[in-house]
Amino acid sequence: MQQIVNFLFKNSITLLFLLLLGISLSFTIQSHAYHRSRTITSANAVTGYVYEQINKVEMYFSLSEENQKLASENALLKNMLFNKKDTVLATVPPSLGIYKVIPGKVIANSYSLQENYLTINKGTADGVKEDMGVVSSLGVIGYIEKTSKGYATIISVLNKKFRLGAKIKKNNHFGTLTWNGKSTGFAQLVDVPRLATVVKGDTIVTGAESTIFPENIPIGTIEKVYIDKKTNYYTLDIRLFNDMTSLGYIYIMENKDREEIQQLQQATVPPNE
Repeated sequence: MQQIVNFLFKNSITLLFLLLLGISLSFTIQSHAYHRSRTITSANAVTGYVYEQINKVEMYFSLSEENQKLASENALLKNMLFNKKDTVLATVPPSLGIYKVIPGKVIANSYSLQENYLTINKGTADGVKEDMGVVSSLGVIGYIEKTSKGYATIISVLNKKFRLGAKIKKNNHFGTLTWNGKSTGFAQLVDVPRLATVVKGDTIVTGAESTIFPENIPIGTIEKVYIDKKTNYYTLDIRLFNDMTSLGYIYIMENKDREEIQQLQQATVPPNE
């Protein structure tokens, strides 16, 4: 207490000056419209700047939550897209349609091996099962290999065990999508018939025969064309739309009719004698 009194006594002249200066400024502002306007404008500018900086900080810390919301919204949109008929895009609730879409995020990704896998933060508790297709906003990534309660692993397109029926979008000629283990930016479409018209830049998409992926999901574009001397079929180098070395949010797709289709196909094909 004594220190406060000493401080006030020691600085009494300065404090008195500041007090009188404040009173005089207040009178000036109150009695002159111009000064009052300038003061309010300056105060608003300072307040606005402070609020803007606070908002930026709040937005930074809420990015994760916002990204999750966007992923969920995108999953709903993709659910509608994957269940459309022909070119008509109807509003399809998540509970309807053949395909159910589950958003997730890649938490681990290998791409320098011959058999590469990804790990995602969704598992059986979220409805994820083996052999579900996985895509990003750009196209095919792979399909589910193993699951646990909260996580799952994906066989990547960059895996020599990966196989997927795919086609040339413009003419519907089919082949099998594989990976030769060489480049992370390219996969191969093999066993494409020689009668197919293939041109560099043509788009490759998923085929209709897959029970894992909807038809016409993007994969990539033709980069090079070869003729396999053993089979006399085309082999195409496909430049992938996805950068498989940098993946974030993904979408897992469940074909709710897959089991029924497989049972029908198995019953149709006679057993080997």
